[in-house]
Formats: sequence, structure tokens, C-alpha cells
Amino acid sequence: MANKNVELMRGNPETAVKKLAIPIMISMLLTASYNIIDGIFVAGLGQAAIAGIGFVTPIFMILNGVSVGLGNGATSSISRFVGAKNHEGASQSAAHSLLIFLIASILLTIILLLVQEPMLRAYGASGQSLAEGIKYGTPLFLGLFAFMFGNGGSGILRGEGDMKRAMYAMIVSVILNTILDPIFIYTMGLGSAGASLATIVSSLGSAIVILYWILIKKDTYVNVNLKEFKYDSKIVKDILKVGIPASMDMFMMSVAVSLYLVFISTIGGEYGIAAFTSGQRLYLFAIMPLTAIGSAVAAVSGSAFGARNGDYLSRAHLYGVKFGIAFGTAVTIILVGFAPQLSTLFAYTPETSILIPEITRFLQISTLCLPLTGAGMTSSFLYQGIGKGTTSLGWTIIREVIFTVIATYTLGIVLGWGLVGIWTGLFLGRTLASILNFIYARYTIKKVRAELGS
Repeated sequence: MANKNVELMRGNPETAVKKLAIPIMISMLLTASYNIIDGIFVAGLGQAAIAGIGFVTPIFMILNGVSVGLGNGATSSISRFVGAKNHEGASQSAAHSLLIFLIASILLTIILLLVQEPMLRAYGASGQSLAEGIKYGTPLFLGLFAFMFGNGGSGILRGEGDMKRAMYAMIVSVILNTILDPIFIYTMGLGSAGASLATIVSSLGSAIVILYWILIKKDTYVNVNLKEFKYDSKIVKDILKVGIPASMDMFMMSVAVSLYLVFISTIGGEYGIAAFTSGQRLYLFAIMPLTAIGSAVAAVSGSAFGARNGDYLSRAHLYGVKFGIAFGTAVTIILVGFAPQLSTLFAYTPETSILIPEITRFLQISTLCLPLTGAGMTSSFLYQGIGKGTTSLGWTIIREVIFTVIATYTLGIVLGWGLVGIWTGLFLGRTLASILNFIYARYTIKKVRAELGS
């Protein structure tokens, strides 16, 4: 099975992107369903709980971003070794990736537990929403290692083109989360803490399954033997040159979301935060297919780059962009057309029903960016695939921290458009940056092809 996956990555780029993207898409939609499922069950706890968890969102984005980012570093490194037909290099990269996941888990757990309360207060959390935020965040950060090895291990499998088993592991995780959420939140009376505890336990299930395949069953393309492990700083640098910028991608998005929270809290208070948090869950769910397409492009472009095939590199990017735009358009039509109905998922109690009009407005305005975001995200993953992680990070900063923060602040606060201005700023900033990102990606591919002579 592993060899077939490797041959797929080395073959026709359009076929490879399509076949690899679909299982990744399913995996990521399942991952995003954590957020949706948690949101549905937490809605029954009231507006303060919704807002409290919303304040934790930027911090959660950091920990999730690091795990996904380091996994992307593993994907990029392994896929380039696969393209170069270097089996030993791919195996060593996988082993060093596991070491990196372990060290990052320990460091992040300590840091996030120390900074969570000051950060929540800085976002504007206070009183009951602050208490709910801490109650939700503490178990989440204590169980960070489950995310790290679950998402990171998936990155190892993606590097060798084994997208299906990464999907199977995620199915196990989501089923566990769906079962455990109501039990922990309501039956055991743990409230917000129950939601995060269910997420951790279910993520741990995914991590265990993936590590079993890699370390015990040993039926992957990479051959990881921890007893014969020898540290190689060059391999660590190769993983981290993409992994660190990819992790910083989510950190910079977290910074941006933190600023959005400050703007929204200033304008709409707890009501605005609760509406944004609920709508954002659906937005994050909607971009998962686009992220999946980008991840497939990263793997295929990494293999093409390792094989020094500039034509395949260019074709993989263009096909991914077209795929992303088509999917983004379809998702936008659904979110805009069914916004009122979807809003009720997170506002079905008498106390939270007042949120429905604002969640609806959020969906009908901010998600209009999704079609062109498909082109921008695919371009960012291309940079990761060819080992240019800092370029990907640069475009995240341009999109979220520069264009979108400026747009939301200008329209929402300076011009006094209120929450509608924030939602409009999210649409405009992301759309304009994505167009520029695509143009720069084509320029980058032209330069790489000249250097490769193909």
C-alpha cells in the first residue's frame, strides 16, 4: 500500500492532487467537526460559556497550529526525500519528526498553562466568561501531546502519500469525541471542562492508532527504528525550516484573531464575541477542504521538487488552485444560502437565540472570501512543499495581520460600521491578499523552473 502511494506522488500531478486531496479533505472536515460538535453541546451551557470558549480560541489556534505546522514540516521533508528516491532519508526524517513532536509538546504545555489567564484577560474576558475560559483551556493544554502526535503523525503519513490511513485515524477520533462530549459535559456535569476533556481523549485515540502503524506494525513506507536512532542536525533543520514557519502561520493567525476579538469586544461586548465564535466555527469548517487541497499540493509539489520536475510542480499548483476555487465557491453558496438555518446550530436555547441574526450576518458577509481563499491557500502550501516555509509565513502575515486587521479596524471602528464592518473587513482583506498570493506563486514557480532547467 505504501509503495502505491509513493508511486502516485511521483506520477501525473493532477491525478495525484485529486486522489490525495479527497482523503485529506475528509480527515480535515472530521477534524473541524470537533469544533462544530463542541459548539453544539456547549451552546446548552449559555452565552457566557460560548464567549469563554471563544476567548480561548486564539490560544487553541497556537497549540493546534504548532502541531499541524510541525506535521507540515515532516510532510515537506519526507515528500522531497520520496521524490529524490531516498528511502533512508525519508525514514530518518520521520524518526526525527517524532522527537521534535515530543519536545514541542513538553515546552508548549508549560508555556500555555502559565500564560492562559493573562492572555484571556488581555482579550477582554472577565467574570463568568473568564472562569469558563480557564475551565475549558486547562485540560486542553494539559493534553496538548495528544494533538501534537495526532496531527504530527498524520503529517508523516501525508509525506509518503498515505492519506487514507490518516483519515481512518481521524474517523476513530471524531466518533470518540461525539460519544464523549455529552457524557463529559452533561452526564458527568463537567461543563466546559468536559468539552475539552472529550477532545483530548479522542485526539489521543487518533495518535495511538497512527503511532501503532509507524512504530509497531511497521507497514509504512518510512521505516522508523527508535533503537537505532542517531541524531542528525541537518535533518532537524530540514524539518524545522518548514515546520517553524508553518507553526508560526497559525500563531500569526492567532494574533490576528486576538485583535478581531478586541475590536469585536469593544463594539459588541459578550454578544459580539459569542456571535463571532459561533460563526467562526462554521468558517473554520468551511476552509478545511481548501486546506486539504493545499496539503495535497504540498506533498505533490515536494515530490516534484525533489525529482527536479518543474513541469509537474507548475501543473500541481494550477490544478490545486482550480480545485480550490471550485470548492470554495460551492461552500460559499451553501453557507450564504442556508445561513439562518446553520446559525441555529449554536443558538437553539431561549437565552442564545438572540445570536441568530448576527451569526447569519457573519456567514453571509465574511464567507464571500472563500472562492479566492482557495487560490491563496493552495499557493501558501506550494511554498511549504518546496521548502520555502518563510515565504508561506510571510503571506499569512500579509493576509491576516496586515490586510485583514487593517480592513476590520478601518471599517468596523474608524468608519463606525460596527460588527458589519468587522465581517466586511474579514471578506475584503482575505480576498485581496489571496489574489496577490496567487500572482506571487506563479512568479516563484517560474523562477524555480529556471533554476531546475525544466
